[in-house]
Amino acid sequence: MTTPAERRRRGRAARDRVSRADHGRWIPAADRPEPLGVLERQGEDRVARLLPIRYGRMADSPFAYLRGAAAVMAADLGSAPDTGLIVQLCGDAHLLNFGVYASPERALLFDVNDFDETYPGPFEWDVKRLAASVAVAARDNGQDEQHARRAARSAVEGYAAAMRRLAGMGELEAWYTRVDTADLLPLLRKPRQRKRAAAEFARARRRTSLQAFGKLTEERDGRRRIISAPPLIEPAKPSELRALGKVFSDYRATLAEDRRVLLDRYRFVDASTKVVGVGSVGTRCYILLLEGRDPGDPLFLQLKEAGRSVLEDHLPPLRVDAEIAGHHGGRRVVTGQHLMQAASDIFLGWTTGPAGRHFYGRQLRDMKGSVEIAEMKPAGLRAYADICGRTLARAHARTGDRLAIAGYLGNADTFAEAVAEFAVRYADRTVADHAELVAAVADGRVAATRGV
Repeated sequence: MTTPAERRRRGRAARDRVSRADHGRWIPAADRPEPLGVLERQGEDRVARLLPIRYGRMADSPFAYLRGAAAVMAADLGSAPDTGLIVQLCGDAHLLNFGVYASPERALLFDVNDFDETYPGPFEWDVKRLAASVAVAARDNGQDEQHARRAARSAVEGYAAAMRRLAGMGELEAWYTRVDTADLLPLLRKPRQRKRAAAEFARARRRTSLQAFGKLTEERDGRRRIISAPPLIEPAKPSELRALGKVFSDYRATLAEDRRVLLDRYRFVDASTKVVGVGSVGTRCYILLLEGRDPGDPLFLQLKEAGRSVLEDHLPPLRVDAEIAGHHGGRRVVTGQHLMQAASDIFLGWTTGPAGRHFYGRQLRDMKGSVEIAEMKPAGLRAYADICGRTLARAHARTGDRLAIAGYLGNADTFAEAVAEFAVRYADRTVADHAELVAAVADGRVAATRGV
């Protein structure tokens, strides 16, 4: 068994592979794939009639474009050398993929909350995507390059500080570390920041299946049914409803026994397809309405398609005996979420759907929420970026060698300065890529539906 000193030396040795300063020297590769081509190839296996919604949402702003272009950034990251310090990556660690949700004990936690692209890879890929998203968000909010750089650096400094702290902990202490929203508010120094965050947390507590029941259902023929709102929400077809019985049974089998006992107390009421997110638009997604003790005791579940991670084309394939299964996309997502989150949805499971497509299941709403970053002032964005960076470090420390990563980072600010430089450079590239998409929409090369 290696000693803590040896683990730290392993991290410092990774600087010979990629120096910390090297992370800031990013320029697009000469053979960089054409971004629109990457997006088009990604959409080949999606619901074609929904793709204009995806492009319309991505065209709204450079930040919206970045959200939908995880595959583009994965190709950019994969073209450069990496540290070889492997963790379970979120794979899409932008600012809006952090947020609050309820733990099984009903505490409101702050954590990474999107795992569609999760996959093992070099720790810095998540850090760079987070920092780039901060810089792009700053630009979208009208902040200049200096503010964008400072905000991106705050995310990396938060990550480094948390990783150094975690490296000093024992294994169980590091594993059980979590960010409770009650502990989060004191980290926000300004009263306005604390007030805004407290309001967001209060809204999240109200986002439950009962709240969704009032918003997403109506009474028809004496029974509650999910409201139809094409093209975003549409009733499941009879063939889909027939298939969902087997799909749901297989999903149930992946839950822990106590969760199965609880789920069996609900009965199926209705199902619809639903368009979700930005980058996910076009993937198959169902929402299921279940009823517990009586009609006023609803449970909404979401079954969402899980294809290959955008990272898989740029990283070594998973070993057959790897801890996380790479052969089933839904299991990949579920396992990655369990590995990275301090606590996870009690109904998190996976299943195989029609045509052999992979899905994962979870609650549609369980006190989930995210901070509104649009129009966020420089000080607020820096504070939030710092918190996200610290949270990402906690997630990485659960699956990677936190002592080796801390050894690589060291105590200097070299890595933070370099990744901040990368972030503003990548923000420039994102603005240009977004402009190309907008131009393609304007001249008819890409069909896009705006405002949906």
